[in-house]
Amino acid sequence: MTNISNISSTGYNPVYQGIFSTASLLYNCRMFLDFLFPFKRIMVYALTGESGTGKSFRAKLVAQKYEIEYIIDDGLLIRDNRILAGHSAKKEKTFMAAVKVALFDEKAHRDEVARKLQGEKTKKILILGTSEKMVNKIAARLQLPLPSKIIRIQDISSQDEIEKAIRTRRIEGKHVIPVPSIEIKRSYPNIFYNAIKIFKRKTGPIGLRAPPIVHEKSVVRPEYSKRGKVIISEAALSQMVIHCVDEYNHDIRIKKIVVKDDNMGYRLVITIDVPYGIQLGGNIHKLQQYIIDNIERYTGILIEEVNIIIDKFIR
Repeated sequence: MTNISNISSTGYNPVYQGIFSTASLLYNCRMFLDFLFPFKRIMVYALTGESGTGKSFRAKLVAQKYEIEYIIDDGLLIRDNRILAGHSAKKEKTFMAAVKVALFDEKAHRDEVARKLQGEKTKKILILGTSEKMVNKIAARLQLPLPSKIIRIQDISSQDEIEKAIRTRRIEGKHVIPVPSIEIKRSYPNIFYNAIKIFKRKTGPIGLRAPPIVHEKSVVRPEYSKRGKVIISEAALSQMVIHCVDEYNHDIRIKKIVVKDDNMGYRLVITIDVPYGIQLGGNIHKLQQYIIDNIERYTGILIEEVNIIIDKFIR
């Protein structure tokens, strides 16, 4: 019980004042943390799969299942049936430019989407990407937490459905954007091709048939898909690696470079000779990151991993 002698004639009570001061401090701390980490309470989901396997086609169904309102797909921030921010990679004239847009490579682009997300008070968001590394990179660039749940396209589509989607992409050059045709016609009329409507039966009370849920998606044909596929040759990638290694440390000698492409990204195996006395631990790991950062920055392609084999030490 509070001692009445502690209460002055002005009504001041140091015990209550201390409680109010503590509560005020905690509130201010929480507001400050919310300012520093505006997206800490967001639940991030990811849908991954190779290019053309039907991720955008199934994105709305995944979002509905997990009650997700927001989708990040190929440079766009989508809510329900509207494009809220960003611009589509599908409108780019080259494949490399499209990859950079999908990865939010430009600061102005990612800042626009991040600001919009802040204002929306997002709780759940779905990021689409070709690999776990890609969705992690998008999340980091948009200042979002890393995905807490990753859904693979193989988990929600049959092999026949995936193969059909790949054929459509490779032969006809068609892509899907998970928003109604009116949105695409307004923002990207030059690439619009067709609209698809998917009807999903909703479970209603016993004896009653609930009206179906309709998801409309837009089919587009990007400029780069009309011009054919862009492939970076093994020789071109090897030249980039040689240049990166020489820039990093011209005393390191490259003996062999192996390039592997598994459609999820490129994997590099580099065999080198290093000068005697070099600090291996930090330097080699920094070299790996230097190669990845520079090749991804200048080409837009994803480097899944760089494995370095040290063959021998040289004097």
